Amino acid sequence: MHQLKIAAALLCATLAGTAGAQSQPAAPAAAPAPAIKGFLPPASSSANVIDQIAVVVNDDIITKNELAARVADIVKRSRANNQPLPDEADLQRQVLEHMIVEKAQLQMAAEYGVKVDDATLDRTIARIAENQKVSVNDMRNQLEREGTTFASFREEIRNEIMMQRLREHEVDSKIQISDAEVDTFLAAEKAAAADAVEMNISQILIRIPDNATTDQINARKLRADEVMRQLRTGADFAKMAATYSDAPDALKGGEVGWRDPNRLPPIFATELGKLKPGQVTQPIKSSTGFHILKLVDKRSVAPQQTASAVVEQTHARHILIKPTPTLSAADARKKLAEIKAKIESKQATFEEMAKQFSTDNTAQKGGDLGWLSPGDTVPEFETVMNTLRPGQLSDVVESPFGLHIVEVLERKQDDQTKQKERMAARQVLFERKLAEASEDWARQIRDRAFVEYRMEELR
Repeated sequence: MHQLKIAAALLCATLAGTAGAQSQPAAPAAAPAPAIKGFLPPASSSANVIDQIAVVVNDDIITKNELAARVADIVKRSRANNQPLPDEADLQRQVLEHMIVEKAQLQMAAEYGVKVDDATLDRTIARIAENQKVSVNDMRNQLEREGTTFASFREEIRNEIMMQRLREHEVDSKIQISDAEVDTFLAAEKAAAADAVEMNISQILIRIPDNATTDQINARKLRADEVMRQLRTGADFAKMAATYSDAPDALKGGEVGWRDPNRLPPIFATELGKLKPGQVTQPIKSSTGFHILKLVDKRSVAPQQTASAVVEQTHARHILIKPTPTLSAADARKKLAEIKAKIESKQATFEEMAKQFSTDNTAQKGGDLGWLSPGDTVPEFETVMNTLRPGQLSDVVESPFGLHIVEVLERKQDDQTKQKERMAARQVLFERKLAEASEDWARQIRDRAFVEYRMEELR
């Protein structure tokens, strides 16, 4: 079993999930647009068209009103946070590009059958509210006071989860970290522990298209050089990022925030290590594009001693029945109650019942889950498991995976200090590779998408 992992930092997404409102001049009446999936031409008066297509992305569209709403929300949020903004045309270009990437990713998620049910969505929103230290109702009221309907907020979060799951399938699952890489990292980390620092950085990314020609690469290099020229003559880095950067953090002034250099691509860490706060690197070429990095600040970090990690492990087994269109949750619950009664009355063994009825991949092992450490399974399951004595059967437990009965076989204390240290190192290496792989993947999706601009001013 794998622990359900859903990011709770969705509420503060910079561009991918915002919504708002901004009026735009009405467009002159036009001929009906060709039929496109998901779009119905708006009702029109004798004078004006209510909305019009801004961009076609594969077989879907972004409308002018959708773009205006997103821009208005970005402006509102940026002003509230005193973040610099580019001029109107550059801002619109930045926002539209993010909307195109988002649309292409959601289309790909739909093609792969990625779905987010309402129960999962409700749990995620509850966690967001909990992280904000407010109730869901208070969060709903705050959003509506700011002009965002709760229904639209729910769809933003649904889309964020869909894109995250798609990325996990397409990128995260393909990243491999070898034991040799972990060994090398731990040795280097211990050697550098005395001089450990964190860096507050910002970036400007000039993206290179997938399968770019030499001319395209040279054109992007010239653009990066022009940005560098303006920075040398005193241009504000944050405004240049908002104007020129193709990174998701562009409209935050390129702000990446505090980072452990070990979590950055080595070439970035090396070049940043040569700088004093306030200085910027020369353009650094990667598979994604040309990066200009600014060292905003730097601070020392006290070496961290690895804490002893003695944990209680539980050896458990379970029988899982998943509701289906032909088997309701109530029927599954009733079946598990019957199975439990048979086991307790010695009419059958747990192992026999698991092999016969469990729909988990542990069925052929008699439902044996092996030794579980805290956090190895979902909270609903773990909470019940922790209340059981060895040899005791649980009542029916409901989790995101389905309905279970659980038996604890034995418990033990296990020192996982070394294992914890290696897991932490593996996570750092994973995040380092993930950042570059995610950018590369998003670029490939964007470059493969058919994009047709329907409004001349957006070209």
